[in-house]
Amino acid sequence: MIVRIFLAALAAGLIAGLLMTPAQYARLVPLIEQAETYESGGAAYDHGAAPDVDAAVSAGSDSAPASDHHADGHSHDGAGFLHLGRFGNTVLANLVAGGGFALLLAGAALIAGLNFPAGREGVVRGLMLGAAGWFSVQLAPGWGLPPELPGFPYVDLAQRQIWWVSTVALSAVGLYFLVMQPKFAAKILGVALIAAPHLYGAPVPNDISSDVPALLASEYATAALATTLFFWLLLGGLLGFFLSRVDAETVPAEAV
Repeated sequence: MIVRIFLAALAAGLIAGLLMTPAQYARLVPLIEQAETYESGGAAYDHGAAPDVDAAVSAGSDSAPASDHHADGHSHDGAGFLHLGRFGNTVLANLVAGGGFALLLAGAALIAGLNFPAGREGVVRGLMLGAAGWFSVQLAPGWGLPPELPGFPYVDLAQRQIWWVSTVALSAVGLYFLVMQPKFAAKILGVALIAAPHLYGAPVPNDISSDVPALLASEYATAALATTLFFWLLLGGLLGFFLSRVDAETVPAEAV
């Protein structure tokens, strides 16, 4: 049973991660390239170099493709990626992120006691689970740390990561109490947990000035959230479909 759930989650994650790449290249990469012209002081962008951004849908990332180069075209040897080129590293990062997030969603479904009936209902429950994942991992942290383009000032990475991880964890637990628990007190607790990191405040740099236009930054943040919403809904729907088949296959065995 556990092995089948693991394989179902892995299949859903790999498919969703693979399909995330063209969505990024259609919307996010052009915005990154525009921002890097401002970051380099208005110099023409070198299309042979890849943007210096992190793995897609990774923790605290800008939901942008992975890269093994800086904006000036120099090699980024310490990035932790294989030298597969810009497209190859993006695909690899998306596959790893997709598989990891799929396993997390499957684990959350098991802990919450969710089942996935065969047919449309199982897919719908998967979509709802994916929407919950997007809210917890992308939207809630994005209120305090919105996806940022190259050229924007950053605070210390450790501070960002601590706040991001705390926000994701509190948002996920808060959403569980808000949606899954019927008692009114539990729902109040859920709202409080979701709001807590934002009342505390996300870390922000002392100087927020940047040469990148605010309109470009807002367009990128919107596009990044929309792209990750596509990813999470696709991931949840695929997971619900595959897990519904696992449940259907295990019912006869358990009934014997």
